[in-house]
Amino acid sequence: MKRLIAMSIVTCVAFAAPKVAFQDYENGAITRAQPATPALASYAQILKNARQSVVNVSIQKTARAPQMQLSPFFNDPFFKEFFEDRRFNIPRERVERSLGSGVIISADGYIVTNNHVVEDANKVIVTLASAKEEFEAKVIGSDPKSDLAVIKIDAKNLRPAIFFDSDNVEVGDVVFAIGNPFGVGETITTGIVSATNRTAMGIVEYEDFIQTDAAINPGNSGGALINSTGALIGVNSAILTRSGANHGVGFSIPSNMVKKIAEQLIEKGEVTRAWLGVSISDLSEDLREFYGKKEGAVVMGVEPKSPADKAGLKRGDLIVKVDSKAIDGANSLRNTIGSLPPNKKVTLEIVRDKKTITLNATLTALDKAAIAEAKSDYKGLSVASLTDDIKSRLRMSKDARGVIVDSVADDSEASKAGFAAGDVIVQIESAEIVDIDSFKKAIEGKAKKRFYVLRRGIIFIAVL
Repeated sequence: MKRLIAMSIVTCVAFAAPKVAFQDYENGAITRAQPATPALASYAQILKNARQSVVNVSIQKTARAPQMQLSPFFNDPFFKEFFEDRRFNIPRERVERSLGSGVIISADGYIVTNNHVVEDANKVIVTLASAKEEFEAKVIGSDPKSDLAVIKIDAKNLRPAIFFDSDNVEVGDVVFAIGNPFGVGETITTGIVSATNRTAMGIVEYEDFIQTDAAINPGNSGGALINSTGALIGVNSAILTRSGANHGVGFSIPSNMVKKIAEQLIEKGEVTRAWLGVSISDLSEDLREFYGKKEGAVVMGVEPKSPADKAGLKRGDLIVKVDSKAIDGANSLRNTIGSLPPNKKVTLEIVRDKKTITLNATLTALDKAAIAEAKSDYKGLSVASLTDDIKSRLRMSKDARGVIVDSVADDSEASKAGFAAGDVIVQIESAEIVDIDSFKKAIEGKAKKRFYVLRRGIIFIAVL
């Protein structure tokens, strides 16, 4: 069974974040020619410098076991005589420890890593490659939609990574993955760039991965993917595997995306993305004929009073360009709009009735009131609508119904009952849950209820 396991400039333009001045690669065009005379091929000096920018990240967090529904037979005196002292003595809480990696992005202690490395952590410890000294880190901000987070340690004179323009990464470029796989210590593996602009992998919502065959294993999460100049081209995030072992298909978040996300996390502690207000889909082979065999994202729906609605977009329009950027599919449009700030004015080139026309739209931030309408809270349990994007990421059928657990408050009744973020609630007592409204109706009343919960393909019952 195939499963995804999360891990853990050419010509450049100066870039400055509010608190971090990212160091960009500025040596001009890369020379790809081979040396004229035989020489010892070694990247020792380049790696010696680059490895100083990669750190080990260890975390501690409290995990709670789900509430188990035991067979009524265990209440029978006969069975209790044999099992009373030793049956199901499962601790309700336990401390989990895990390892990941991070990349230093400023001399005064800002570090970028994966969101899944530090998510729900009670304590984050950073160990520098150049010393055994440990620092307790503070989580500055995280962005689950891109699987990035920024943490901060109280240290000075660190060596920040040099950022390469990931738009100039090419298939075949030699790369090195630096991290701490399996907790064995700093490890460097090598390979090449296998592909760029990988999307629709179902790992996170905003995907534009660099794919590499350099070995990336558990513990490499948040580590660096560098090129042969020693410059950062990506942050390692995930592998595609059937067994849990590396099979040469690893994915890294490109450096340009890392810079944009890190800047916002440092400045505001969160990421605010622009919103167009359309539901979109890729073109099927049959549909291409209707649009002159052009590439793009076809509009399946338009939100009322949204920027798309005000611009005049209609269902069936094919969006082929945003400003000068070509759109080759739904993920391309999602990433393009998501990388822009709210209030940005854009020009949309679309195909409608086999004619190419231009529309102007002013993007906005997604209305928080609209988000609130699509969520509900109950005894520390926060649930949200099960959107098509979420179904795709969870590899669920498009016909699947339910609501997804968005978050669980610490020490709440929901937490003690064993709920976890990512659970899908499909039924409460005899009521099938199809949306937020049916969830709100099903939780009415003060009596405890049986919740039927889908987690990793298995349904269990929790009482809340």
